[in-house]
Amino acid sequence: MSSVQRKAAFAGQEMIAFRVGEQEFCVDILAVREIRGWTPTTAIPHAPHYVLGVINLRGTVLPVVDLSSRLGFPASVPTPRHVIVVVIAEGQTIGLLVDAVSDILSISTDMMKSAPEIAQDQTKTFITGVVAVDSRMIARIAPERMLPERLRAVS
Repeated sequence: MSSVQRKAAFAGQEMIAFRVGEQEFCVDILAVREIRGWTPTTAIPHAPHYVLGVINLRGTVLPVVDLSSRLGFPASVPTPRHVIVVVIAEGQTIGLLVDAVSDILSISTDMMKSAPEIAQDQTKTFITGVVAVDSRMIARIAPERMLPERLRAVS
């Protein structure tokens, strides 16, 4: 079977999986612009607690969101081992600070399940589904929902 035939037979999507603490999350690969090493940020006054600041990405001012803090986990203490997943969300480029990128996943549509009903409404705001891969449960996030409310309203 050729790679084109495999893709046609697959008819799903590819995801980038990454770790935040002990949890695994994924995002659609089409939303990912690049993955880069940790770069210290410049703080922004009055930014939400989960916005670490901004970095210069080849002349573009890139806001960096601490994904751990944004999802309600303890704030990250960035180290050189952390990475920034640069995503495009609602036409805006943002960086998501994660502990490490772990995998590129090929997910068929039948593998993706809805977020559990037991989840709080705020959790459902960020998590759009869950996929079981081998013995791992990986939550799919919506990068556009990582933006502060006022930035989403402007976009």
